[in-house]
Amino acid sequence: MELVLQTSGLTKKYGKQIAVNNVDLNIEKGDIYGLIGKNGAGKTTIMKIVCGLVYQDQGDIQLFESGDLQKNRKRIGCVIEQPALYPDMTAGENLIYYDKLIGITDYDNVDEVLSLVGLKNTGRKKTKAFSLGMKQRLSIAISLLGNPDFLILDEPINGLDPSGIREIRELLLKLNSENEITILISSHILGELAKIATKYGIINKGVLVDEFQAVELEERCKKCLAIVVDDSERAAYILKNNMGSADFKVFDEGKICIYDCMNIPEQINRELVENGVLVSKICMEGNDTEAYFLKMMGGNQ
Repeated sequence: MELVLQTSGLTKKYGKQIAVNNVDLNIEKGDIYGLIGKNGAGKTTIMKIVCGLVYQDQGDIQLFESGDLQKNRKRIGCVIEQPALYPDMTAGENLIYYDKLIGITDYDNVDEVLSLVGLKNTGRKKTKAFSLGMKQRLSIAISLLGNPDFLILDEPINGLDPSGIREIRELLLKLNSENEITILISSHILGELAKIATKYGIINKGVLVDEFQAVELEERCKKCLAIVVDDSERAAYILKNNMGSADFKVFDEGKICIYDCMNIPEQINRELVENGVLVSKICMEGNDTEAYFLKMMGGNQ
């Protein structure tokens, strides 16, 4: 699979403060890559470096498997800080202005992009009368004018109401599936990000602490009945043959996680004890998505 973005050892300092510390990102074509971290963790700095708005102190960047950044940055659309929307212009007039700014001389793309983001019927309505969600969609429309292959969005659902969040979510899924645009998105609304992301990078104090596929998230947050016993080998035999459990994992120090008989802890405990296995602990374990992300991001510190 083609890598749309690959960074190696990416580092950025502001004075003595290390904003981005030796980060290796890998975003493949077709990904919706969720970059997760607290405020100040380094998410926006990474995005700015990739777009050429600030420069790294160390490390390398490849875009579309090429080191020719000047050429390949033309294939990026970004909304990192809210672009200037001219309040007394319509949505179409704002897009024409930005077309001119990037050197596009015919404006056939304006109606197409407005339709794509669901703003085609705004007519003569001035941007100052737009809702926050409409303004956010117009910002994304501006980023689409150059027909990008890669979209970088910093907190695009920040401040939106549930209806606005749903609209942006549906738009991003459409851009990804129908227009085949790879997306890098940051958000602190973790539950919402989990509805669209195909891959995650978790950043804490400038360090990328983990990078994994979305399909792994379900496994990592999987609920289980955790038991601690004095003889895990015998306990595993009893679980399989006496209790009919087919989905459990044996870990070190006598811990076993059971995934398919979670609703009968009393029976499991009784069966193990009656067969000579001492159970010192039995409890439910597992995280919801948000709890898992918060833990990976450094908890509440």
